[in-house]
Amino acid sequence: MSVQNRIESLKAKHAALESAIETEVKRPIPDNAHLHDLKRRKLLIKDEMSRIGSPIH
Repeated sequence: MSVQNRIESLKAKHAALESAIETEVKRPIPDNAHLHDLKRRKLLIKDEMSRIGSPIH
């Protein structure tokens, strides 16, 4: 996988996690454990993108 492909893949995963976080937060009773896991995974992707040297947006 090329670096550019990897970056695009990470951006897509980051966006999907952001959407999942927004959906979870809007629930009447959010699952805090699930929300924490989503945020942790999103941060790991952000860290990987930072190591590659690509901005998320």
